[in-house]
Amino acid sequence: MISYKERSSEVELMDDLTLDQSQIKAVLADINKANRLLGGNRITLKAIQRLANKFPRTKYRIVDMGCGDGSMLREVAAFCAGLGINVELTGIDLNEKSLQIARQKSKPYNNISYFKGDILDLNAQELHCDILLCTLTLHHFHEKEIELFITKFAELARIGVIVNDLERNKIAYQLFKIFAAVFMKTEIARQDGLTSIRSGFLKKDMIAYSELLPNMKHHISSRWAFRYEWSFWHT
Repeated sequence: MISYKERSSEVELMDDLTLDQSQIKAVLADINKANRLLGGNRITLKAIQRLANKFPRTKYRIVDMGCGDGSMLREVAAFCAGLGINVELTGIDLNEKSLQIARQKSKPYNNISYFKGDILDLNAQELHCDILLCTLTLHHFHEKEIELFITKFAELARIGVIVNDLERNKIAYQLFKIFAAVFMKTEIARQDGLTSIRSGFLKKDMIAYSELLPNMKHHISSRWAFRYEWSFWHT
């Protein structure tokens, strides 16, 4: 029987850097479809709008950590354009094959760029940004890694950070099985989706992480489709 009391430490199949590009492209298409149908990216977009309203700027540099094929950044570009918010967007990922797909799909956007790198190796001079996004990425890491990442996020982001990730929930797990059987084409996406939920978070987890950054203001809330939004910003 699966326990939801603790986060799973199981590694997702998509974390295998030896997967070929055609597999990666197909799996990312499934993930993007799930986000589109369930509206998961909308959580991040509205959080960006709230931070922009709170901290007015003539231009924002937004970095997406673990950007995959860049789908989140393309939505951010369109959303901000619709609101008249001037943005410069950068995606970071460890998988060059994913980044090649991202660059190809983002050719129509002159304000999106990508590079391969480990965010822990970067400093604020190399990668300064106003807002840092972490969408469906934090659950890939173990507890000690998360402590390092969120500290680095706070260091790099001049305004704040938006984490959008999964709730660890039995009902979500069972419902995803049905959703995946109907809408997802790849077995990797089906399996990784279930692994992601087991690796997701409870609200108490998010609160515990927030306490590691006592000098920042935090907003943690449950969102539609078993998601958590955790935004934190400098005061």
